[in-house]
Amino acid sequence: MALSEQDLAGIIQKVLTELNGSSSTSGAPADFDGIHQNVDSAVDCAIRAQKELLKLTLKKRGEIIDAMRQTVLDNNEMLADMAVEETSLGRYEDKIRENILCATKTPGIEDIQPLAKTGDDGLMLLEYAPVGVIGALTPITNPTGTVIHNSISMIAAGNAVIFNPHPSAVTTSSTILKLLHKTIVDNGGPAGLISAIAKPTLDSARELIEHPKVNMLVATGGKPVVRAVLSSGKKAIGAGAGNPPVLVDETAHIRNAAECIVSGASINNNIFCTCEKEVVVVDEVADSLIKFMLETGKAYMLTPDEVERVTKLVLTDKGKINTKLVGRNVQVILKEIGVTLGEEYRLAIFEAPKDHPLVWTEQMMPILPIVRVRNIEEGIDFAVQVEQGNRHTAIMHSTNVDNMTAFARAVQTTIFVKNGPAYAGIGLGGEGHTAFTIAGPTGEGMTSARSFTRQRRCTLVEGFRII
Repeated sequence: MALSEQDLAGIIQKVLTELNGSSSTSGAPADFDGIHQNVDSAVDCAIRAQKELLKLTLKKRGEIIDAMRQTVLDNNEMLADMAVEETSLGRYEDKIRENILCATKTPGIEDIQPLAKTGDDGLMLLEYAPVGVIGALTPITNPTGTVIHNSISMIAAGNAVIFNPHPSAVTTSSTILKLLHKTIVDNGGPAGLISAIAKPTLDSARELIEHPKVNMLVATGGKPVVRAVLSSGKKAIGAGAGNPPVLVDETAHIRNAAECIVSGASINNNIFCTCEKEVVVVDEVADSLIKFMLETGKAYMLTPDEVERVTKLVLTDKGKINTKLVGRNVQVILKEIGVTLGEEYRLAIFEAPKDHPLVWTEQMMPILPIVRVRNIEEGIDFAVQVEQGNRHTAIMHSTNVDNMTAFARAVQTTIFVKNGPAYAGIGLGGEGHTAFTIAGPTGEGMTSARSFTRQRRCTLVEGFRII
């Protein structure tokens, strides 16, 4: 049957309407903001978006990454305020530093440069290829930093990523994700390249983990979530818990050690997994260390009675952490036991015996136990014990190279910081790139774009060389 001009015009208009209502590259609606109602739609969209990303030049991918960095910096204050307001964890000024760190020191496409090797037998080219679609589980502690770092790293590597944020940080995580998603699309990238589940739950996390079209899993958080992805049967990266000790020997520059420990243990109210969680100090210099920590004007010394009350407050009868106090200001915590502190204080410290429960617990609060040891040998042995085999982070203040080497070999942590605050190990005031997925359990360490790739080798036999 022949079509009239009116019928043909109607068909064309219908097609144009349908095209305008969806993305021509990802199949997502024109007003799609990166948030999906279910895992299946997120995966389908991510698959299409990842294929479209690989059609773009590497230069274009780099431009998208640069725009993402700028978006974070442009919205930094709002994101920092939102994170603290929603989660009640950390400090606004420290969240500002966290976001800047992730935006500026997360490696981009420069991290996946190929390796070429030539010889009498020809040429070998090694390239870092994307894995495809990544499912990422993010923590309540760093709802902006983890999303920023993972998004930049995973997209730089050529992947698409679907986030299942922590339910108690969903507003903050969704906000930064929507901003980054808009930036990607506005700069020529495909819609759906990064996305999140609108109402993340344990069930949605399980769906993401078990989905047959999700190629890789990344979990940043406690042992249960890491265990879940490692038992999935898929390629997985796990960034688990730690209990970082800071060891101070008699050769250390004690005033510098004191200032670094107070700064490191109090940043973001100790919610960074790298933060100093307990001090192990040689008795010879312990009094001086405590004196200088108090002289910073930021540390408060708990009395024996206050230590007992704080311990009962922080730990439940079953030895579990009182999660309502995690990441809270020291003033908030101590007010619960009737102690009022000025706003200048950032940390509470106390001397503890070796068997004190807060020495052995990753409490993630600005409360720092200090344990005396007779000598460096005892200090190394005890610090290794309290690190508990997490192989996450350890810190040491010393000018004795032999002592630092002995501790580093004994503790075998992913991050080992010497003569600085723990946060120097994630690139804040220290050299090297940053990461907010620090993969100790699976061995990738400070993750970057290269961590989210698979190696592909191309071999050309004979010929090619010109010398």
